[in-house]
Amino acid sequence: MKTIEIIVSPKGETRLETKGYSGAECQDASRFLEQALGKRTKEQLTSEFHTSQTQHQNTQQET
Repeated sequence: MKTIEIIVSPKGETRLETKGYSGAECQDASRFLEQALGKRTKEQLTSEFHTSQTQHQNTQQET
């Protein structure tokens, strides 16, 4: 299941976490929230992002 979690700290800082997306799909899905919340200060990509990127590259090399 694909989900986007919005975590708000007691100081009012927000963090988005996407789950169930592969590759850059997560960035596309959460873009509207990032724009609504304001300037991004940090981005940490998950293993799901990197795993699908590697699989995509391997598929391209095989064809």
